[in-house]
Amino acid sequence: MEALTALVSAASRIVSGWRPLADLQFADAATARLLAGLLAALTLTAVLIGLVLKRRRRSGIALPALLGWVGPSRAAVLRHGALACAIAGLPFFILAVADPRTTFKRQETSYPGRRITLMIDASSSMLSSFPSPRLAKGAPSDAAFFTSVGAARHFVELRMRGKYRDLMSLVEFGDDAYVITPFTSDHENILLSISLIGDWTEFMAFPDQGTVIARAIDQGVGLFDAFDFLDASGNLMVIFTDGVDAEILQDGRTAFDVLRDAERAKIPVYFIRTGGQGSDDPRLSDRAWQAAVARTGGRFYSAADEGAILRAVKAIDDASTGKISIREYGTRQPAFAQFALAAASLWTIALLLRLTVPWFQTFP
Repeated sequence: MEALTALVSAASRIVSGWRPLADLQFADAATARLLAGLLAALTLTAVLIGLVLKRRRRSGIALPALLGWVGPSRAAVLRHGALACAIAGLPFFILAVADPRTTFKRQETSYPGRRITLMIDASSSMLSSFPSPRLAKGAPSDAAFFTSVGAARHFVELRMRGKYRDLMSLVEFGDDAYVITPFTSDHENILLSISLIGDWTEFMAFPDQGTVIARAIDQGVGLFDAFDFLDASGNLMVIFTDGVDAEILQDGRTAFDVLRDAERAKIPVYFIRTGGQGSDDPRLSDRAWQAAVARTGGRFYSAADEGAILRAVKAIDDASTGKISIREYGTRQPAFAQFALAAASLWTIALLLRLTVPWFQTFP
């Protein structure tokens, strides 16, 4: 019973994957043409031999028709049904021998989702305490960094549970920024990368312990540019940081300067500032970041506790609707099974008719 079920399932997959001839390429067409020519030659030879033998048999005794009023039956032609099925299977067999393959295709397809770059601050300032029983469960400490890692993981899982087919990338930054995972639709790979950077040993080995958010923004914009996404709609960045930017404190830059590349590229930035009530320095205040983020078209979230982060992540998930166009490529795949199945099915029907129904055993 299991074998029959498996056979039916395999046949269903073959039938559902049926491709018209116009969508196929034949890798061994020469062999198929040779086989078709050979079969045609054998058929013609058999017909000629039959005609010659028929003429030689005409020397016999002629008898008058006994029942001239009985006309030929129109249903008599159906006795050739078994032979017709066997002949009908030959073209499918020849096509299977030709080794058909699906053609290489490139097509533009639209899916609900966005192109999202996740950015996680791995600077030394992210070692500040930020207890998070849910997001940082199992983390080696209650540092804000591990809460941010958990928040990024939670966001990806939210998107996976929804209807979206986002393209996601992951950037880790400190004094400099590094692309951990480029854009991919493999969200499990993104989750694995997030888990890897959330390891304590990896965090302590991170080489750049300062915070230069502009480097992360520049790396993110460059990533969109590398994938030719800058002119497309549906782009956004989500950044998890405490907002303590070294360039603002030391070089006299402003929050507007830090996010200017994202503003020019028209990529909304969703900024989640983790920890405490923000800096006392007005250049790093929530108001300063909020004004700079608003100019990109994104939103700023001040997260003083785990609940605030969860609400921010949910709000970003709700706001990240829309559609993206993805260029898909289809590789060449063997397609001989559909023709082999058709030939085998017709020949099986012919054999069953010939062996089980006496009417189909009548000499033509």
